[in-house]
Amino acid sequence: MADADKLERLRAEFHSQTARTDWHSLQVHFARGAVVLVAPELDLVEVAVQLQVDNKPQFEQWIAAQMVGAVSPEQGQTFYEENTSLWTVVAPPWVLVQAPTSAVG
Repeated sequence: MADADKLERLRAEFHSQTARTDWHSLQVHFARGAVVLVAPELDLVEVAVQLQVDNKPQFEQWIAAQMVGAVSPEQGQTFYEENTSLWTVVAPPWVLVQAPTSAVG
């Protein structure tokens, strides 16, 4: 398990890199299968941190609960047609995306 200082450094780094990005800008990453959709109820930065520290048990739980997974072709098409703006953070080689909740302005 990663130590607390490392986790906090990772959280700060990912938080500073989180941004809204339109779907059209993500097409190249989607085409290579590198876009991961994160459920709105999860903390995007925390998912990136857990990915970076290779927390497989946590990811298995999220995947089983359908809270983290690949963007389906249908979702990708909808995002493309609407040019959806998504919260994003890069956790190489992945781009994690999350649709803003309706409570976010």
